[in-house]
Amino acid sequence: MEYKDTLLMPKTEFPMRGNLPNREPELQTKWEEMNIYEKVQERTKGRPLFILHDGPPYANGDIHMGHALNKVLKDFIVRYKSMSGFNAPYVPGWDTHGLPIETALTKSGKVKRKEMSVAAFRKLCEEYALKQIDRQREQFKRIGVRGDWENPYITLDKSYEAQQIKVFGEMAKKGFIYKGKKPVYWSPSSESALAEAEIEYQDKRSPSIYVAFPVKDGKGVLAGDEQIVIWTTTPWTIPANLGISVHPDLEYSIVKVNDKKLIVASGLLETLVKDLEWDGYEVTGTLKGAQMENIIAKHPIYDRESLVMCGEHVTLDAGTGCVHTAPGHGEDDFIVGQKYGLDVLCPVDDKGVMTEEAPGFEGLFYDEANKPITEKLQEVGALLKLTFMTHSYPHDWRTKKPVIFRATAQWFASIKDFRNELLQAIEEVEWIPTWGETRLHNMVRDRGDWCISRQRAWGVPIPVFYGENNEAIITDETINHISSLFREHGSNIWFEWDTKDLLPEGFKSEYSPNGEFTREMDIMDVWFDSGSSHQAVLVERDELQRPADLYLEGSDQYRGWFNSSLSTGVAVSGKSPYKGILSHGFALDGEGRKMSKSIGNVVVPNDVMKQLGADILRLWVASVDYQADVRVSDKILKQVSEVYRKIRNTFRFLLGNLHDFDPKVNAIKKEDLSELDLYMLVKLNDVVKKAKDSYDLYQFSSVYHAVHNFCTIDLSSFYMDIAKDTLYIDHADSEARRGIQTVMYEILVALTKLVSPILSHTADEVWPFIPGSEGESVQLTDMPEVVNFENVDELKAKWDKFMSVRDEVLKALETARNEKTIGKSLTASVRLYPNEETKQLLDSVGNLHKLLIVSHAEVADDKNNAPANAQEFDQVSIVVEKAEGETCERCWIVTPKVGENKEHPTLCPDCATTVTNHYS
Repeated sequence: MEYKDTLLMPKTEFPMRGNLPNREPELQTKWEEMNIYEKVQERTKGRPLFILHDGPPYANGDIHMGHALNKVLKDFIVRYKSMSGFNAPYVPGWDTHGLPIETALTKSGKVKRKEMSVAAFRKLCEEYALKQIDRQREQFKRIGVRGDWENPYITLDKSYEAQQIKVFGEMAKKGFIYKGKKPVYWSPSSESALAEAEIEYQDKRSPSIYVAFPVKDGKGVLAGDEQIVIWTTTPWTIPANLGISVHPDLEYSIVKVNDKKLIVASGLLETLVKDLEWDGYEVTGTLKGAQMENIIAKHPIYDRESLVMCGEHVTLDAGTGCVHTAPGHGEDDFIVGQKYGLDVLCPVDDKGVMTEEAPGFEGLFYDEANKPITEKLQEVGALLKLTFMTHSYPHDWRTKKPVIFRATAQWFASIKDFRNELLQAIEEVEWIPTWGETRLHNMVRDRGDWCISRQRAWGVPIPVFYGENNEAIITDETINHISSLFREHGSNIWFEWDTKDLLPEGFKSEYSPNGEFTREMDIMDVWFDSGSSHQAVLVERDELQRPADLYLEGSDQYRGWFNSSLSTGVAVSGKSPYKGILSHGFALDGEGRKMSKSIGNVVVPNDVMKQLGADILRLWVASVDYQADVRVSDKILKQVSEVYRKIRNTFRFLLGNLHDFDPKVNAIKKEDLSELDLYMLVKLNDVVKKAKDSYDLYQFSSVYHAVHNFCTIDLSSFYMDIAKDTLYIDHADSEARRGIQTVMYEILVALTKLVSPILSHTADEVWPFIPGSEGESVQLTDMPEVVNFENVDELKAKWDKFMSVRDEVLKALETARNEKTIGKSLTASVRLYPNEETKQLLDSVGNLHKLLIVSHAEVADDKNNAPANAQEFDQVSIVVEKAEGETCERCWIVTPKVGENKEHPTLCPDCATTVTNHYS
């Protein structure tokens, strides 16, 4: 007889190698064929809704690691919720309007923008956006993200645009929309106004100048021979100067320097003496800023006046305490200028070129005008000092070029009119991490009115008509009509049809007695587009609801989508459109640097999936502390791959040892299981509870560590190692073997479900191999339940204690192995000399040699009587010796009893009995 044929070795067709790049697409094809998204929704129909509302990525180019991080995190949550008692529909979306698509088309060289109509150009933009969506959709699906991919929301959809018009109309109805001329961020490179969310800060080298403005009329407070000193880093705004601002409560000094009398803030005098290199000076008098109000200075270049005004915005942080004020080029300047009745002078055009309102400098690009303006100030004796400084300066986040403040006629959403409601709504939202609340609160608290108009072609038009007197017309009738037209025809008609055809039939207005109307040609800020999604998606679609339970995006969206959604949501409904905000950090390289093509440190999701597979990418997302910035590199992904291999091997081992197990036939009742088997179910219970609690808290790295530790420590290094002898050597239906299989089955089912949100492909690959598994996919099941056990604390305490003793024995065996006393552990015999508490434990566990995987184990005496050659540990002293006897041919145990059975002389008694009774 070949004794090896009597061993019940593992058998499974579940492959050892994941081969994920090839196997995952096969699984995804299967998901599509079975309509997995629809089946999940059908199964969970009627359960409480959980809505994670997708913040729309921009439809341009391949997805990057930030996209992958974001979408995978969302997929974890949606998959978990659908397995945890919720109906969790997931509708992905795309942001499709805006400058990048316009730029991509014009830069291609195939589109001659100036030779076509706006409507024709917009159609090309739409075609381009839809192609980008198809491209990105396939990449998101390749990552394994489950959603309603056939019915996403797209900001260029007719229904979406129709709802966006409704949002605008409701805000206008409540008085939150107005048109005004005021300074806004203006991008000469984009030739358009920008919102705060479209600004990023980069270092810029700028001239730093001190300029003296002669006093023309001292109003009886000054003698008239003084000069007020200002400081600026934007010499190009000097032609726009109409005033000087001082703080009413600050003290100012009249400083005699050579033959000049200069006025500066007393608090900055010491610094200015150094900066302006005054060898000698004398303070001849002081006065409060309030005393200088309405004093008139003379513009240093032009023959016009510059009014001294009091402004609370003036500080002693830098400069002179006397602030150069150009109402057309700064928000504070504009506000104080309005208070004092100044004009809004803006001698710079859309392209950033100086106009005729800046005599002597017209035709110059604003940045190029710095030098001639400074030279002119030098020529007239007004320039006190010129240096250069590098400072943080606002840039257009699309073109990466500097922006300016420039007063133009724009449409605004008046944040100040409902700021308190916004701040109240923020308090009612759950913020993860908690600092998000403070961050958005401060942004809203300090935010100016939102400039929502853009001077571009590709976007949703601002639905405003003008009468013959140029008064804006926004009524319920016009808004409802335009919304209906857009729902039927799309917004392109705004640029195709005549104005009269866009108005309601028979529309009349007191603003246009002759029935002549024009329309606004500016479009809405793209943040208004995406910020309207709570109405255009959550309210529009029957399967969703407002407010959403969760918005999940990168931390940059506090100033972007979180902010714009809150503004439009509170304006329209009086409440936040989201109950919770969860934000994540940015994906950096392995050294913590921003990814850059020029550096060559970019990790591309598509490349990772081709080389390693989507589940490795997903497992990486689960492994990181995503609420901070995260690192990813080939080395990091290799480490994650090793963890994946261990988890996969665990699945394979469990499947292999269940090849002859039918849970309906062979399962052992819980009350009949051994203590060790029960202990492992308790340990599994702990993992289930830890994982589910962590999923609920969106702490995916805790799930990752709980599963990984359970697989490597509790299973691989302990239970599976101990169980091998029983599984392989006992006869098929032995109660001990079936007991272990029962536990392994429970572990396998629970682990497959627990990792399904993270390792979505692997879990679905495992599922059909599980004996008795029901349903086409693990996705169509619920998470395992936490089970109640009797005397669980005593059981855990006992076997946790045994585990610690076992660790000491393993150390002793390793030492003996290194000293060549033994080879494998089954060649060893151990004598244990425990302390009293440990002795009671060891006496109670039974089958000690099997638990320690040695051929012989005995509790010899107490610790105090251990021989000199014993290895000393905290709980037990241990003597390791080579086991006496022969090696059993079947189970490899070493015992003197080999050969007692004459029919099977090479077997130990236990193996001889098993073979005789079950294989003869």
